[in-house]
Amino acid sequence: MSSKKLEFIVPENLDNISVNTFLRKECNVSARIIAQLKREKDGILRDNKKIKTIDKLNAGDKVVLNLPDEENNISAVKGELNILYEDDFIIAFDKPFGMPVHPTKVHQTDTLANFHSYRLKQLGENYKFRALNRLDKDTSGIVIAAKDKYTASYLFNRIDKTYIAVCEGIIEKPGTIDKPIKIKEGHTIQRICADDGQKSVTHYIPICSNNNHTLLKIKLETGRTHQIRTHFSYIGHSLAGDDMYGGSLKYIKRQALHCEEVSFIHPFTKKKVVIKSEIPEDIIGIIK
Repeated sequence: MSSKKLEFIVPENLDNISVNTFLRKECNVSARIIAQLKREKDGILRDNKKIKTIDKLNAGDKVVLNLPDEENNISAVKGELNILYEDDFIIAFDKPFGMPVHPTKVHQTDTLANFHSYRLKQLGENYKFRALNRLDKDTSGIVIAAKDKYTASYLFNRIDKTYIAVCEGIIEKPGTIDKPIKIKEGHTIQRICADDGQKSVTHYIPICSNNNHTLLKIKLETGRTHQIRTHFSYIGHSLAGDDMYGGSLKYIKRQALHCEEVSFIHPFTKKKVVIKSEIPEDIIGIIK
């Protein structure tokens, strides 16, 4: 079992603020976490004494949150991990294509989460695997995970992601695809563009073209399942290797999609963190 202590200092300009307001508005602690901590013996402390959420705080007070113990119940399996970044709150992996992020019925022991569990046991650590972005099995690149529920909640929808992709055909100008997406009828995974789907917006910039393919830099305004793959298929430029959405397997045997860069404001240092991953050779090779 593993627990974590989070510490926050009340700044001078917030003297006499209530505990609840300080945690919710200034520290971005979710209402669910606060409710859970209120039920814990030493969930919310000031000067090692339990305080109520209606109590007032003074400037300079240190508020301590003792997050409850938790158990990582994902099977530990030895496997190779490429770690791009790690601190006490966040870990970022460079995931190769062919590796699922989470266990499924088909992949129960060969996922990023399994290999991460094994590493935790070797280090004598134990916390739940909370992936903050999810890549398809055959999409490569950066996967970020939070080491506690507060960090996961804080960073939700606050991570800026940049993807690199190769699509079929020539795209000469930057553009935006603004088309709703929904699950294709009769399927559980495949998506289609449809007016009655969820709002989905994809921005792209062409980098270079060759061999009737275009290398693109892509940013998502929304984060739907298969969004990039679905949108480029919709505009007639399926990703190379993406046979589910009409792409050819001639030059690459998986969708040519890679999460190249992520950035975010760290929940505790308040500094911008930028993490990068090199573009794999099988993607670059298509347009060389």
